[in-house]
Amino acid sequence: MSEQGILLPFYLVIDVSWSMKGDKLDAAREIFPAVVNALTKNPILNDKVRLGMLDFADDAELRVPLCDVSRLTTLPSLDLRGGTNYGAAFRMLRQQLETDVAQLRSDGYRVHRPAVFFISDGEPLDDWQSDFAALTEYDRETNAGFRWYPVLVPCGVDTADRDILRKLAYPPSKSKLYMMKTGKDAAEAIRAMTEVLISSVLASGQSIAQGGSGLILPGPGDVPPSLDVEDDWLD
Repeated sequence: MSEQGILLPFYLVIDVSWSMKGDKLDAAREIFPAVVNALTKNPILNDKVRLGMLDFADDAELRVPLCDVSRLTTLPSLDLRGGTNYGAAFRMLRQQLETDVAQLRSDGYRVHRPAVFFISDGEPLDDWQSDFAALTEYDRETNAGFRWYPVLVPCGVDTADRDILRKLAYPPSKSKLYMMKTGKDAAEAIRAMTEVLISSVLASGQSIAQGGSGLILPGPGDVPPSLDVEDDWLD
């Protein structure tokens, strides 16, 4: 099949456990429409990315299958349920990545390594480590593990555990951790993370349109003041 172009898939994964009630959930509900609005205003960049969304609590649910957002007719809803189970999100994410990357390649696209923005406000209640390993571990020499592992970008607010989320920033050389600063408002921090996501989507799309490589993430000097940024660079 002839090559259709180059795409970078973005996935938004949002915690909808009961601790996200109130202003935090309201802010989380604004994320996807805001990204769609930004891409709609930039059709050339929209042609370079695809966007999907999952939410998770006790289980994980696919809210928006990976898509060209210009073709969306309805936007997703987010509703509270259950506790914080990271493993459920990682399992569904692996399943979607496997399906989506295979479909895009079958359609003739070259696919950059997918990017996942993972937003949570609390500590996980489950043993998530094996599911995370299944999502991220890959040995290029032996082809063992998950070939389509993503760049996972954790975003933490409120009582999210920095040490746990730091472990989710993968691969460390390509990802960053975005955390709410102590004393800041959680809903404000989620809206700041929306700005980070939009900036990344547009910058990455622009890079691809100009022949550059995949994911671009804002650094410490380029994020709203309610957020801290960590990466793996030695300063």
